[in-house]
Parts: sequence; structure tokens; C-alpha cells
Amino acid sequence: MSDANFVYLTQERLIELEQELKELKTTGRKEIAGKISEARSHGDLSENAEYDAAKEEQGMFELRISKLENVLSRARVVDESKFEEGVVHILSHVEVKNLKTNKTFSYHLVSPEEADFQSGKIAVVSPVGQGLMGKKVGEIVNIKAPAGLMEFQILSVK
Repeated sequence: MSDANFVYLTQERLIELEQELKELKTTGRKEIAGKISEARSHGDLSENAEYDAAKEEQGMFELRISKLENVLSRARVVDESKFEEGVVHILSHVEVKNLKTNKTFSYHLVSPEEADFQSGKIAVVSPVGQGLMGKKVGEIVNIKAPAGLMEFQILSVK
């Protein structure tokens, strides 16, 4: 398996995903089965919108289980102690200044599965994430993004 197929997660995120999967496979499946059974009891299945909705929900539910199993099968826990201090890597908190706008941004570099732009978590495989990886405080970084060429100065790495 190539390194690109791995999913890098923090220990905390790995535990969260394992707990979610366990919950979905136990309590969640029972609830879905109950909904389908209840809908089935309402008669003719060919014209039963409640039954169709419950089956659709079951399909989405099973898809989520499958995705979680796939992620967990490829998961590798990241050990931050093995990274060089002051260098941007996965799990780094990076503060950058956009040299064109003079605005400062804080990013937390994470795996694609953990990315959440609204909370400042960007994927290491995103254009900005890739551009920052391996860089040090004070470096000027030019990043080609969908919005155009961006020029950042790295202010801090934690």
C-alpha cells in the first residue's frame, strides 16, 4: 500500500471515529430497522412513502458505515514527537500573513478526513496545505490556489 493511501489521524480523532462506527453498527442499525418495520406495518409497500424514506435512510446509513470502515482500515496515528520543531507538518498550527492583503490567518493542518475550513482546519493535500508543508518561520511561500497566486509569510509554527 502506498503512503498516499494512508489516512493520517490524531489519536483523539481515531477514537472518535471508532466510537461513531460502534454506535452506528449497534444502536443506529436497530433504530433504522425499527423505522423500516414500522413503515412496513402500514400496508402496501409500493405506495408507502414512509417505507421508501426509511429504506433511503438505511442506504445512507450503511454508506456512512462503509466510509468509516474504509477510513479506519487505512488509518495511521500521527506521532507529533517525531516531527522537527519549527517546521510545518501535519497537525501544525501555522500563522501566516497574506502579503497582498496584509491579513493574518491561522491554519491547523490536518488529514483530508479531518479538514473543516470553517474551524481553520485545512487538509495537507489542499493547495495551501501543500504549499506550507516543510516550510519554516519567516519563509515567504507562493501558493497557486483556485483564487490565484497567493503569497504568504509564515509568522509562527506550533
